[in-house]
Amino acid sequence: MNPAIDDAFLDHALDVALQAARAAGERIHRYFRQGVEVEVKPDATPVTIADREAEDIIREGLLRAFPAHAIYGEERGRTGAGEFLWLVDPLDGTKSFVRGTPFFSTQIALMHAGELVLGVSHASVYGETMWARRGGGAFMDGRRVQVAGTRALGDAALSLGNIKSLTLDALRWNALGALVGRVNRVRGYGDFCHYHLLARGALDAVVESDVNILDIAALAVIVREAGGTFTDLEGRALTLATTSVLAATAALHAELNGTFGAAAANGPPDASRLDK
Repeated sequence: MNPAIDDAFLDHALDVALQAARAAGERIHRYFRQGVEVEVKPDATPVTIADREAEDIIREGLLRAFPAHAIYGEERGRTGAGEFLWLVDPLDGTKSFVRGTPFFSTQIALMHAGELVLGVSHASVYGETMWARRGGGAFMDGRRVQVAGTRALGDAALSLGNIKSLTLDALRWNALGALVGRVNRVRGYGDFCHYHLLARGALDAVVESDVNILDIAALAVIVREAGGTFTDLEGRALTLATTSVLAATAALHAELNGTFGAAAANGPPDASRLDK
């Protein structure tokens, strides 16, 4: 193990990330249901003053502790360079935020040399905070959590998130349909919520086809440290370019891995056809 990222370093970095996430959550809470102005970014997604101020708070906290680290944020882009890269989505779920529903969160993860090593998911209004660091287990509000022991698809609860691009590929859409027919229960909790449920054993699998690494980086560490498996839909490890998710208990992921792979061989769907 690189001595620069031993357990003591990770514990310290996790504390810094938790403090930054909670401070950002307090700022976001001030604006919740206050009728903030909504702007539309070039990628057709919404942004508010809460998003921007929360990211600035997080950046300030991270750089105060780690001035040499790089940061890649949803609103301010990427700054700095080096092996340490913080991934920040200050307000993941802005559409929920502006509609007055509590399904939004602050996401902070640390990547070292391409490996995700810690994550914090702070859902301030919803009332849950989860965190994990490499080798340290996963926690929700101070209590250690673990994925369920579900091994059979017939007993599994599946949650679907953003899956619009799957509709552009008949093979992948049919693969999803077959999966829906095999599991015990299907819901669409979305955003941070279904990953929190998965990590604490209240859900067994999550499928998404349209995400950004900033949406899922912290959650991937949490699910992994809770005993689950978290890859893209083709079973590949996460990278900065990842846009899909297959997350599940280890046994179910092993069975599901490859479900979408054959369709993926035909190439990705034409994202320009999606109505964002």
